[in-house]
Amino acid sequence: MPSYNFRCRTCGDTFEVTRPMAEASNPAGCPSGHDDTVKLLTTFGTVSRGGAVPAAAPAPRAAGGGCCGGGGCC
Repeated sequence: MPSYNFRCRTCGDTFEVTRPMAEASNPAGCPSGHDDTVKLLTTFGTVSRGGAVPAAAPAPRAAGGGCCGGGGCC
């Protein structure tokens, strides 16, 4: 279930409420008992292991063998 952050306009406290998405825009009371609260904009971030662009496949080696894959250095 998602969590939503709210801030109380009366006391300035910031708090989190866990509720179904269908109730996301419902008002939330402050834990101190105040009713004048505002829902805060939350951000979502992701972390990936690789970059945004896939790495290119290595170039195929030329046939021929040898110590360096057929480069003619042997």
